[in-house]
Amino acid sequence: MLTFLKAQTASMAATVVDFLVTVVAVELFGSWYVLATVAGTVSGGITHFSLGRNWVFHSADPDVAAQAVRYFVIWTGSLLLNATGVYVITHYTGVSYIISKVVTSLVVGMGYNYLMQKKYVFKQKQEEPSAIEDFGLWKQVKN
Repeated sequence: MLTFLKAQTASMAATVVDFLVTVVAVELFGSWYVLATVAGTVSGGITHFSLGRNWVFHSADPDVAAQAVRYFVIWTGSLLLNATGVYVITHYTGVSYIISKVVTSLVVGMGYNYLMQKKYVFKQKQEEPSAIEDFGLWKQVKN
């Protein structure tokens, strides 16, 4: 349960970065809301990977590059889901892009991101069985 709560906290921090970049891009720089959503998602993704690896899942995987590639694959799916969701909701309902982004972020965050990061990106490696366990000798030794 603690991991889930930490993951949600990290998601909130990344979301703050994401929304801040999105709103600043639209309101201050006049960017198209979909392009701003992409920029926000990129910024939030970088924030979330760092927090997820180091604080939430305490990844000891020394191969950061491989983990970053796995994250990028999942993040790309998240980016597409977020951008599509914001576009569809805003375009077809006429609600503010901010409301669309909140709704989309909640759905994608809980229904896709957390599960994929826990089960795929930051999964804990299971210890390799010893040679004794491999040959089924462990039960004989224990008894």
